[in-house]
Amino acid sequence: MAKLEKGTVFPAKEVIDYADGGVVSKELVHNNAGSVTLFSFDAGQGLSEHSAPFDALIQVIDGKMELTVEDTKHVISAGELFIIPSGARHSVNAPERFKMIITMIRG
Repeated sequence: MAKLEKGTVFPAKEVIDYADGGVVSKELVHNNAGSVTLFSFDAGQGLSEHSAPFDALIQVIDGKMELTVEDTKHVISAGELFIIPSGARHSVNAPERFKMIITMIRG
């Protein structure tokens, strides 16, 4: 897809493609207040446990993900949201292909 232009409508699920055996990310917005990033995960991919210094809003826009936060597993499907509290240990697993938008705002 071409460069995203501010002030235009675009289909979020079409902004990023899946990569066989991989994870793809595309930063949509980044400034001193925070960032908005679109991710696609192929089945079987994930992110190892980590934490962030501020809250993170997860929006699944395609498929289904497994998000483990402080040792509790959550299954989040397309159309659902989850807020990861700042400082919480979390990891991501893709039981199937999925796409998500993560919004991080510095507090």
